[in-house]
Amino acid sequence: MRTETGLEQGIREHLGQFSLHVLLVFATGLTIGSERAVVPVLGRDVLGVESLFVIGSFVISFGFVKALLNLYAGKWGSEYGRKPVLVLGWATALPLPIILIFAPSWGWITVGNILLGINQALTWSMAINAKIDIAGPEQRGLAVGIDEAFGYSGVAAGAWITGVIAARTSLRPEPFYFLAVVVVLAFLISIFLITETVQLAEVEVDDDDHQDANLPFVEVLKRATYGDKTLFAAAQAGHIEKFVDTLFWLAVPLYLTNQGLGIAAVGFVIGVHSAMYFLQIATGGLADQIGRRPPVVAGMFLTGAGVLGMVLVEGYLPWAILAGVSGLGMALLYPNLMTVPGDAAHPTWRATGMGVYRMWRDAGYGVGAILVGLSMEFVNLESAFVVTAVLMFVSGTVVYLWMEETHPEFGTHEPPAPATDTSDRAVSGD
Repeated sequence: MRTETGLEQGIREHLGQFSLHVLLVFATGLTIGSERAVVPVLGRDVLGVESLFVIGSFVISFGFVKALLNLYAGKWGSEYGRKPVLVLGWATALPLPIILIFAPSWGWITVGNILLGINQALTWSMAINAKIDIAGPEQRGLAVGIDEAFGYSGVAAGAWITGVIAARTSLRPEPFYFLAVVVVLAFLISIFLITETVQLAEVEVDDDDHQDANLPFVEVLKRATYGDKTLFAAAQAGHIEKFVDTLFWLAVPLYLTNQGLGIAAVGFVIGVHSAMYFLQIATGGLADQIGRRPPVVAGMFLTGAGVLGMVLVEGYLPWAILAGVSGLGMALLYPNLMTVPGDAAHPTWRATGMGVYRMWRDAGYGVGAILVGLSMEFVNLESAFVVTAVLMFVSGTVVYLWMEETHPEFGTHEPPAPATDTSDRAVSGD
């Protein structure tokens, strides 16, 4: 798509910048993945934390901070551009490896994860918005799929690499030397190689196009939360599916080590789950052809089945296979849930609308960590898997009943009329 100004969208047309953003989202995944296999076991075996709920506290702090910053990341990305927010996100991660290496108590790990939450919110939010800016509406599903595929491939690689390093050396400091290299390189790439993409979103703007081009922030927040039944279905599904991510961060490493698996094997099982997210390249592109709703519905139920199955079997291979099944379900639902608010939003407030969705989605880390932690603490480790699976089934049913198709070519979703005066200045500053 090209305008009279000469601006043009398209992955091929901006392949260099698109590729750099793919590299950076891979680094974002490596950053969070570096904690997945090692940190819960570090808390139990090195720092002497006996309470499973207390171990979960570092995910609670991460989740709520990331959720809040997701909301403002979209707003800041619209007002100031994608690049400054991206650079800020990587700057906040620079102290993280130092904290993980030298933390004398679990409280320091929790503080470090506040920084991780800021990093993940700002860098991943800008990564996805930059890719959508570049790709345009015809390749939006593919762009989101590529973003999430490489991001979660980074999570898988980070969990596996740090698990192997920890098995061959110790739980710290060696795994976090790897993390330090990743963070520094990503920070430098963001400063010196990334260029701004917010102007590409303007290619999609038609001065006469429709009534909600200038929705104020409050209206965007209401619409993406409860004012639109389809967007509510997407937000609640995004919130609940984060319980699965939390489960693989907290309960899975503790459960599998209790079952006798070594830390390297645990890292592999967790890595299998995250590696399946690479299929989002295919599932995001598929949704451009068949719509967003079918893969989301299928993914919700498949993920729940995989999670439940992990406590119904025994053995390294069955656990790895079922971790992969749940990962496949996540690959189906994850990018296409995120594309729903991208479809439904006007380009002038898309970054803000995506931020609202990502706020509710990533609050699931915090709520999920509380739920998983309490289940582990007061029932048993297996109960955390059962509760998570049941909630995925219930949430999938809500999606099946309430979510309309949002694909721009053959969607059935019609956005509601604005409830407030649309003459107000939009949060994007346009």
